[in-house]
Amino acid sequence: MTEGLRERKKRQTKQRISDIATGLFLERGFAAVTVAEIAEAADVSVNTVYNYFPAKEDLFFDRMEGVTQRLARMIRGRDVGESAARAVLREIRGHVAAVSPAYGLMDGYADFMRVIEDAPTLKARLFHLQQDVRQATVAALREEVGAGPDDPVPLLVGSQIGWIQGAVVEFITERMTAGGKATEVSREALDLLDEIEDLLGDKVLDYAVRAAG
Repeated sequence: MTEGLRERKKRQTKQRISDIATGLFLERGFAAVTVAEIAEAADVSVNTVYNYFPAKEDLFFDRMEGVTQRLARMIRGRDVGESAARAVLREIRGHVAAVSPAYGLMDGYADFMRVIEDAPTLKARLFHLQQDVRQATVAALREEVGAGPDDPVPLLVGSQIGWIQGAVVEFITERMTAGGKATEVSREALDLLDEIEDLLGDKVLDYAVRAAG
């Protein structure tokens, strides 16, 4: 559908508020910046900020929209003859090889993570986001294989698939916060993905293979 003028203006306003808030958080830290200061800098009311972002933490994690469904989308989009885990490995390799900001391979990522480290409420929100990722992944597996709610296998396999992404993100975060260059960390992360695949058992690697037709 074509985006209307009103929708476009709302999207642009939301993005401007988010960009300004992120800049202030990176400059001064999350706790030191108030919503009132963000509203003043964005030339909007405090109520307008809260209309777009119900909580202050939402301003910081605005770019995380869609992340909770990322693994689920990879699983649902797997090729014929491809399993869920192999699809995720392929997709993550593609992002890492492309030095994608989606996996933290960008300038400024270390500063972004330092803001989280210094703010307990952001760390708590990140933990819940990680739980949402796992739940969405397990739900996608159950749907794709037609497993019942009492079948433990989707939970077990989904947890392993979540671990793949979690290990890669943790590795990249450690290297980037230590001053690594994105292109170099990308190559190291590709080697890590090979090691991860070697550690996974056949039951995980061969689960939820997409049938033809």
